[in-house]
Amino acid sequence: MAVQQNRKTRSRRDMRRSHDALVAANPNECSNCGELKRPHHVCPSCGHYDGREVVARASDVVLDEDAA
Repeated sequence: MAVQQNRKTRSRRDMRRSHDALVAANPNECSNCGELKRPHHVCPSCGHYDGREVVARASDVVLDEDAA
């Protein structure tokens, strides 16, 4: 098993961790409804992606009485 020969200083440890910080999300505006959404994802409020409807919302779907 490898064992370090010299102790890493706080400075070197922290410099290594400088890229580990979390960055804030950058939401985009939906072209259909104007709500904020994650880039390259389907809009959670209207179900559109790239100008077309991909996911139908539950309130828009009409179910037959016989289907249930």
